[in-house]
This record gives sequence, structure tokens and C-alpha cells, in this order.
Amino acid sequence: MFKIQTLNKISAEGLANFPRDDYEIASEILNPDAILLRSADMHSMELPASVKAVARAGAGVNNIPIPAMTEKGVVVFNTPGANANAVKELVIAALLFSSRPVHKAAEWAKTLAGKGDEIPDLAEKGKSQFVGPEIKGKTLGVIGLGAIGAMVANTAIGLGMDVIGYDPYISVDAAWSLSRAVHKAESLESLLSKSDYVSLHIPQTNDTKGFINADRINMMKKGVRLLNFARGGLVVNKDVIAAIEAGKIAQYITDFTDEELLANDKVICLPHLGASTPEAEDNCAFMAVKQLKDFLERGNIVNSVNFPKTYLDAQIPTGGTRLCIANKNVPNMVGQISTILADAKLNIEGMVNQNRADLAYNLIDVSCPVSDDVVAKLKSIEGVINVRCIAG
Repeated sequence: MFKIQTLNKISAEGLANFPRDDYEIASEILNPDAILLRSADMHSMELPASVKAVARAGAGVNNIPIPAMTEKGVVVFNTPGANANAVKELVIAALLFSSRPVHKAAEWAKTLAGKGDEIPDLAEKGKSQFVGPEIKGKTLGVIGLGAIGAMVANTAIGLGMDVIGYDPYISVDAAWSLSRAVHKAESLESLLSKSDYVSLHIPQTNDTKGFINADRINMMKKGVRLLNFARGGLVVNKDVIAAIEAGKIAQYITDFTDEELLANDKVICLPHLGASTPEAEDNCAFMAVKQLKDFLERGNIVNSVNFPKTYLDAQIPTGGTRLCIANKNVPNMVGQISTILADAKLNIEGMVNQNRADLAYNLIDVSCPVSDDVVAKLKSIEGVINVRCIAG
């Protein structure tokens, strides 16, 4: 019986994919095997020693202490692309609202209540204060061309915009999904200097925190409209406010609320609505549950932010064992592991070894049960982080 602790409300449709005969799921549970969450902050959480994996039903993982998890050998999963359409739709809505002040017009129209027959004439006279440019023919700069960024770029092409994309780390899958009409930016500075609209779609890391700052704003066109539906910390708010006051930025729309932004008339703050659709919540939960099941039951790792993708397609041998071994990526680890198994007369029937930076992960199928003594010897190898056995 596997135990799953949920730190947020998770889609019931997604959780239903955990077989109830094999899984116990609760928000309060002793010795969980895995944690499933959305936006709960884990940085101050004391992690139970029993936890083998953490799955984020969403893309961003800045609410999870990744280095600490990696040090403990805890695999962290996310669900890239599962909420991409939901976020894309909201970004496109923001793109339109950044040009056409529909929200302000609607608020103003409400002030006409009680004017009776005068309302049509008053509306006609007052509408000129809400004029805004069309987006067709304008240039959109998309920074980050992952699942969401690529969808935003493609949709903007369909709306008649010229689109420039910047992503030095674009994946093969994202590149294949990108419209040929999207222009590759020669540099970030080039994109910023040419774009009428700029949309951010990059993760927040130590390297990207404060990505949009005074220096990069100075590279932008006068009157640029800035959209941030990625992470709040990517933008230095005080620099944006200063740029708005100077007339450099015409409008800033963000999916993240902050005290210094809320009072500004040219800033729209949304309460992190990007993935707030029932479809996105279901999709994220489905993917997170599938990844946790495959890891807990078979040791496979797909869509981890800290461990290498590692997949052994074969079934675990009947009566045998699958060893899941995480270790530091140093020479002779596989040799030492193989020697211990050979000395115990355990025949390796299947094996895969993958690495990611300083970390390596092994899946090894053997034809017999593995004794506690052998597991202890494997754990004693210098550089081994953890060893887990899955019975066939």
C-alpha cells in the first residue's frame, strides 16, 4: 500500500487514477511515500524520511526546495504542458486587454446607471477615452518557447501579429510545434528593441530572478506592453513602475499580485488565474498521478526537474526485483554496483543508467529477491544516495 499526502486540493478526476486497493490518499497521513501538491510552499516543511517523490500538479516548482530534495534523493516531478492551453488563452486575453482597455470601459459604463434615456448619448461621448491600438500587424516578442510560449506564439501568428521568439534552450518538441512564421531573435536585446508587446514564459530560477529590470526595460520600445504569466519574481516591480511613470511602458499585465503594483492605473494584477480552469486542473492531476504511479510501482522517471529521465520498459521479472539506485555521478559507480550483485550471484536481466549533472540514476532488474544484506552493501558504496527495491 502506497501512501500519498496532498498539500492542496487536487482534482478528483486525477486522483481517481490511483487504485484505491493499492493507494491511500489524504491531506494528513503518517509516513507518506510521495507528496502531491499545487501551490503549497514546501520550503519550511519538515520532510518525512519516508518520502521518495514529490509531484507538482503544474509547471513551476519554485515552491519546492529542489536542492534539498536532490540531496535527499527525492525525485521532484512537474507537469509541463498540462495547463498550457489554459495559460495560453489567458495570455491572449491579456494581450488584447493590454491594447484595448475593455476593463476600464466596463467600469466606466457602470457609472452611467440611473441616467435613463441619456445613457446612449453619454456612452457615445465617453467612449473616446478608451481608444486603443489593434494588435494585427504589431510585433510580439515571446521570451521562452516551451509548451506555453510556443502556443502563445502560434496563436499570435493566427491573429495577424509578427512574432519574434527567444529561447536559447528550446527543446526539440517545442521547436517542432512552433510555426515557421515565428522569427528567431538574434539576441534578447534585438527582441526587446523590436517588440510592441513582450510576453514572458521562462521559469524562475536564481539566474532568472529579476530578469526584467531597468537595464532590459531600457532596451524596449517606448510604449511597450509587458505581459508576465510565468512567475512574479521574473520582474523587478519598482523598475516597471518607474518605466510606466516615464512613459516607457504603456501597460503591464501580470498574473501575480503585489502591493506596489495594485495601486497603479496602468497595471492589471490577476490572482494567479493562469491554470484556473477545470480542464487544466484535471490535466495536471492526471499527469502528476501517472508519473507518481510509474515511479512508485516501476521506478521510472519522466518529467523530473532534478533527476534524469530514466525508463525501463520491461516488466519486473516475476519473483525478481527491480533495484532503483540514486548516486552521485562519479566514475566506477556501475562497476561497484555490478560487483556486489555478482558476488551475491544475482543475474542482471535488464539495466539502464542515466545521469543529469552531478546526479545519476540506475534501474536494474535481477531474477531473484534481493536480501537486506545486499541492499546494505549497495547503500554503503561511497556516493550512493539511496536504494529502493521493487518486487516483481
